[in-house]
Amino acid sequence: MLSRIAAAVLPAFGRLTVSADPAALPAAGSIIVANHTSLADPVVVVAALRRYGIDPVILATGGLWRVPFLGPALRREGHIAVHRGTTRARDALDAAAAALAAGRSVLIYGEGRLPERLDAGESAPGPFRSGPARLAAATGAPLVPVGQAGARRLCSGSPGKQLAGAVTAPLRRPCVHVHLGAPLHLPDPVPEATDRARRAVTAAWRTAVLALGEPGQGHREPPRSRER
Repeated sequence: MLSRIAAAVLPAFGRLTVSADPAALPAAGSIIVANHTSLADPVVVVAALRRYGIDPVILATGGLWRVPFLGPALRREGHIAVHRGTTRARDALDAAAAALAAGRSVLIYGEGRLPERLDAGESAPGPFRSGPARLAAATGAPLVPVGQAGARRLCSGSPGKQLAGAVTAPLRRPCVHVHLGAPLHLPDPVPEATDRARRAVTAAWRTAVLALGEPGQGHREPPRSRER
């Protein structure tokens, strides 16, 4: 249900285009790892994945489960709360492994945090946490790198700026782009796997930035995209 809501609501706030590398569509039971730039990211990425018929289980900060209406919906649909810094943190990876074994794809934000910059500009993916690499090592599931750009135009910066961005987005309808990279199998050592995952997501993010025509990111032609 949440993916349907995201796909229905996003067009009122922004213009989404989506592209993919050849043979990039995630198979059932894939680990989808995306860059994290704003609070709008889940809506953007889930709406993009829905265009390819993908309805992932999302790993998200446990605080969302305390939000009225949203928390019960997340719990009902089997999404996974991440309680970082607690003894329950490991439970999230165990639940993700179970979802993968059941044939569901799992969406993880590799950085686990938002960039520190306060303007609406793009930020390259920061250091990754080891969760995606450890999950891949434990399950053997392929990793699909996803890069998204433009979500910061919907919502970014201080709490006041985030609110202002969300309120004015229906008038501005900024462009956002999501790019799906080709699936890859990570090497066994967790540090090496974490670095490779970050490099793959960064490459997908650069493709998304190029698709938006952002300056200073090179001159390659953007891939063919889907737009609604």
